[in-house]
Amino acid sequence: MQNAGPSGERVLVTGAGGFIGSHLVEALVARGHRVRALVRYNGRGDTGMLALVPKEVRDAVEVLRGDVTDPYFVRRSVEGCATVFHLAALIAIPYSYEAPRAVFDTNVMGTLHVAEACTATGAAMVHTSTSEVYGSAQTVPIAETHPLVGQSPYAASKIGADQCVRRFRRSFSLRAVTVRPFNTYGPRQSARAIIPTVITQALANGSVKLGTLAPTRDLNYVGDTVAGFIAAADHVDRVDDQAINLGTGREISVGDLAAMIFTRLGISPRIETDSARVRPAASEVERLVCDATRAKSLLGWSPKVTLEEGIDHTIAYVRANMARYSPSEYLR
Repeated sequence: MQNAGPSGERVLVTGAGGFIGSHLVEALVARGHRVRALVRYNGRGDTGMLALVPKEVRDAVEVLRGDVTDPYFVRRSVEGCATVFHLAALIAIPYSYEAPRAVFDTNVMGTLHVAEACTATGAAMVHTSTSEVYGSAQTVPIAETHPLVGQSPYAASKIGADQCVRRFRRSFSLRAVTVRPFNTYGPRQSARAIIPTVITQALANGSVKLGTLAPTRDLNYVGDTVAGFIAAADHVDRVDDQAINLGTGREISVGDLAAMIFTRLGISPRIETDSARVRPAASEVERLVCDATRAKSLLGWSPKVTLEEGIDHTIAYVRANMARYSPSEYLR
């Protein structure tokens, strides 16, 4: 996929109403692509985070409402597209314990339908995986050769989706690349994620409720993650059946992350342990830190935004949009 002009190739983004998807749509429009955005249908007719991108971006996008669990809808959506960025997924780990069937239907069967449609039409597929497929780090930093250990129903579903794409590449010559973002954050992210939940609670309350503070994460700013997706699409035909990590290589614990956010906010709320936010002990991923050597060597990609800079950008967004958040509510 080359850097196209206004009449450039058509691309499809599934999960375009999500946090990363909305930023990807915005970046692709800026790049000159004709973007088709698939958002999950609901009776309200809303488009999720896509409604928050600038109006000139929304006006340039063809929006389709449907569901990736419907293979006929997926096939029609992919028709005429040169590249499909497949981000549609149910991503909430706590929810995956409550509704594993729904998670597998969307994440595994939805991916199957996209892979089938891309194979039939010749479209290239950029498939979204997750660092959760590795489980707690057995070796650090985590390279793509690390064993896949699903410690939650969500992680297991994503391993299934990854393997589906890989088998279609090997069996049917699907043009595909799998990207594995580590923990992405930034403007528009919901308080389901750690950074927005700390910021919103700290700004609104005298305390911040969290689960376990010891687990570590590798946090990648959303603009850098999006750049990785686009780089993967640009190089899809020279990446040979490989997954590619997107992360910074910087590890920070939940407790230290909260302290960093408090410092940058200039406040000192107390932290309270909320048992509802503590994951089952056997399924908590204790350590994630990325080895992005493959992304640098194959895609020429490396992160540009430091954690401190990214937190500042996110704080500014949250301050300006506090009405969109409910700090007293725990989003699962």
